[in-house]
Amino acid sequence: MEDPKARMTASLSRGELERRWKAVREVMRERRVDFLVMRNDEEFLGGYVRWFSDFPPASSYALTVIFPYSDEMTMINSGGAPPAESPYPPAWAVHGVKQRLSAPYFASMHYTSTMDADLAVGVLKEKPGATIGLVGPSFIPMTFYEHLRKQLPGCQFIDMTDPIDQIKAIKSPEEIALIRQTAQIQDRVMEHLRRVIKPGMRDFEVLAEAQYASIRQGSERQFFLVGSGPQEGIPTRWQFRRFQNRVIREGDQISILVEVNGPGGYYTEIGRVFSMGRPSQALQDAFGTAVEAQALNQKMMKPGVSPKDLWDANNAFLLKRGYNKELRLYAHGQGIDAVERPAIRYDEPMRLQPG
Repeated sequence: MEDPKARMTASLSRGELERRWKAVREVMRERRVDFLVMRNDEEFLGGYVRWFSDFPPASSYALTVIFPYSDEMTMINSGGAPPAESPYPPAWAVHGVKQRLSAPYFASMHYTSTMDADLAVGVLKEKPGATIGLVGPSFIPMTFYEHLRKQLPGCQFIDMTDPIDQIKAIKSPEEIALIRQTAQIQDRVMEHLRRVIKPGMRDFEVLAEAQYASIRQGSERQFFLVGSGPQEGIPTRWQFRRFQNRVIREGDQISILVEVNGPGGYYTEIGRVFSMGRPSQALQDAFGTAVEAQALNQKMMKPGVSPKDLWDANNAFLLKRGYNKELRLYAHGQGIDAVERPAIRYDEPMRLQPG
């Protein structure tokens, strides 16, 4: 008989998952939290449910995880009406999951907006007066949250995002090894693009080549920005798919961002600029400045450092060299969110730590 597990992409070890659950339950014990509830509906910034369960939400179909202090998890996904079990993920594929519930809910069908919340209520009401920690409330729609509050009047709701982020940010050796494998995939994708990009291609065709090379190497989810333009002393910016119809010409430069995940769902990202001919002196000078900025930041990145200190030092360097200062963020943690804490910006309270 064919082994169904042969269908699966790379998974985390049971030991890694148990390490996380143990650390989380210690924090729950300290804060007297009975349940954690998280809900994500896409993969790029859907890391909470995957971090707990090793399974991502898929293509805007919301996946809810309920993590009890003293029992196994419940997963809720879009599927058949109760009492049907959710087909995703299958029972043989999960660890630490007691039940997989489903209901036919869709964000585009407003009258189904509390179906998954109603299933969550059925689990949470098993302990009257429970303290329920929300993980990532910015991902939880108000229809879901308001239904929980209305149907569980004796329960207390608190935000447990930051305590979970503090654990999630510190990567184990297993996680670091997976992150390095993703970086290697992206290096190979860039090498593939170096060989295939040529005048006459449109920007979206470069994206297609990058996606092909990523998926062939085991990536599950991909995000690319590609933008081409003439070397006229102005930046050639990354472009979203809506603006990728330009034809690449001889002498152009092409800016490319590759931000895909790899084994275990871990993201890294790499940006490169390719030239159809000799790169302009302005581009070469900017590249040299970028290398210097990177070295400055690498030297400063030590345990205990505040992200604000890194942010301020980087902006001071840019201004000194005649560039605009950063206004959004210029670096962030790598993990199963494409953008993960700690963020290197002016308002990130999490200091850098070993791992």
